[in-house]
Amino acid sequence: MQVFATYRVSFRYISSRWTSYSDRWWSFSVVAKEFAEDGWQEGVMPKTKKDHLQKDAGGRFPHGVWMRGNWMIGAAMLLLAVFTRTTQAAETLAVLEHPAFVVKSVGSGQAVILIPGLSSSASTWDGTVDHLKGRFHCITINLAGFAGVAPVPGVTLAIVRDQLAAYIQSAHLDRPILIGHSLGGSIALDLAARNPTLVGPVVIVDSLPFMAQAWFGVDSLDAAQPTLVQMGAGMRAMSGDQWKAYVQSGATTRTLATAPADQQKLVDWGLSSDQKAVTDTMMEMLDEDLRAELKNIQTPVLVIGTWAGLEAQGVTRASVTKLFEEQYAGVKNLDLVIAEKERHFVMWDNPKWFDATVDGFLNKTAATDKRTGE
Repeated sequence: MQVFATYRVSFRYISSRWTSYSDRWWSFSVVAKEFAEDGWQEGVMPKTKKDHLQKDAGGRFPHGVWMRGNWMIGAAMLLLAVFTRTTQAAETLAVLEHPAFVVKSVGSGQAVILIPGLSSSASTWDGTVDHLKGRFHCITINLAGFAGVAPVPGVTLAIVRDQLAAYIQSAHLDRPILIGHSLGGSIALDLAARNPTLVGPVVIVDSLPFMAQAWFGVDSLDAAQPTLVQMGAGMRAMSGDQWKAYVQSGATTRTLATAPADQQKLVDWGLSSDQKAVTDTMMEMLDEDLRAELKNIQTPVLVIGTWAGLEAQGVTRASVTKLFEEQYAGVKNLDLVIAEKERHFVMWDNPKWFDATVDGFLNKTAATDKRTGE
């Protein structure tokens, strides 16, 4: 019903604009016709090609030449107005189609959709976009409620997924590449599993299909429920001041990036994110297990994992490698790479290595597509 209402509003908007343009065009045509008729009646409308270039006794071009030139200018101005307003209508339609996120795009070529993580801005991908935009059409997503974007009541991860699928179709994107970080990786996996023919290669950056196992050491969602309930209740009970102090402490962000400036950026994004949106989305992410759905993904998948940020808590590269291998066992065409010493925001800690890893994967998949004729 919500989708139907959205399209209905959009249709009315565009229809009203088209009626307005039609009225203006009709009025303009009447005026032009009157000018033409007046010109012919006065006998000044040029009848031959040569007459077009002849001036009258006062050194002026005939009325018909003046009218024709102004008619052409007016028509051009009207067409520009129609194009501008139609573009505005299309932009309005796009916003109505996906209220769960906002979009920025740059570059040309095959589309790449880059999805950030929890409480994160689309600018998570600024360095990656700078690297890719010369070869790809880069589309960055900023989820509602995160990093300064206003929250939208009732938005769930399933709604984000479905609106992304609708966006790909309405924008006529041909099997776009998906790159998702953390929460964005969960969204990318879910989208690729439920819409296997809609997307191209998938790049997952430090995300798991079953997050609760890594967070709580459980083997099933049922086993995770007591901890999830307690955790959610505690987060929802925090006052605004308590939440702000918690975010400012950096307790959950200082291990995610190496550079102090990047750590502060994460704090700033957290402070500009909506407390309810962050809490609800985190609980939803931890309460999903996509492992059984991975077999549906038909495209190659690159997974980049990290471990160094959690080394102080006893996490090892070997244990993380084992966890990722087990959780992604259902992916048919998998490339798994575990970073040596980079933290969760690996694209910030070592952009040169990250870009080279992604480039190698995309080049390999492109070569495979050429061989198979896809």
